Amino acid sequence: MMRSLYIAKTGMESSQFRLDVISNNLANVGTKAFKRSNAVFADLMYQTLREPGSQLQTGEALPTGLHVGLGSSPVATTRVHTQGGLSTTDNVFDLAINGRGFFKVTMPDGETGYTRNGQLQRSGTGRLETSEGYPVQPELTLPEGTAFQVAADGTVSYLPAGSATRTDIGQIELADFINPAGLESLGGNLYRETPASGAPINGVGGLQGFGNIKSGFLEESNVNVAEELVGMIQAQRAYEMNSRAIKTSDEMLQRLTQL
Repeated sequence: MMRSLYIAKTGMESSQFRLDVISNNLANVGTKAFKRSNAVFADLMYQTLREPGSQLQTGEALPTGLHVGLGSSPVATTRVHTQGGLSTTDNVFDLAINGRGFFKVTMPDGETGYTRNGQLQRSGTGRLETSEGYPVQPELTLPEGTAFQVAADGTVSYLPAGSATRTDIGQIELADFINPAGLESLGGNLYRETPASGAPINGVGGLQGFGNIKSGFLEESNVNVAEELVGMIQAQRAYEMNSRAIKTSDEMLQRLTQL
């Protein structure tokens, strides 16, 4: 079999994979705090027909070898954790992290999840939780009162009924990782710790390198539509060229059978 048939096949598969990643980025252009992904590729093993430095009959060494590549393959998808733009809202519990850090939430199985999406709300019991119903950590229950505020360090306060003095309810903590790209994506804007991400580093907004918490703001997706469209065109062109290589190889084989 001609090597070009298999090589071009891997090229088509790689182009399709890149398009899959781009499509997911574009589908989440309106998802709050979504972080775009990049597809990472590597060339496959090489078939060595002659080693560099091989000895000729004259005793001289060849300056180059003879290697044939066998195509490409996707090896990873990396999350790009750059800051998304901030948009204003009228909800005091819409929170955005302006800088590094993740909100911590408790998932149904009791495990800690991490998210950049700060669309929080008050449940029927007064508990502060995400839109999916996951309580923030540490768990905060909001009593009856007015003029709720969330400070830049995550401190939640309010005015009790009949009082002119603010009372602190608790503080929303943040977590950060040495390698945020190593977090496992769970969907629903949630991530999970992995050995690649490292253990979480806990802290509060504005201290020890953590970003400030901005109340009344939400972080937008960091997807750049123009860049994704350029990548889509490149993937399309690469797919077409690899399919053309398969067609050319087929034509060459047909010519060979006619000899």
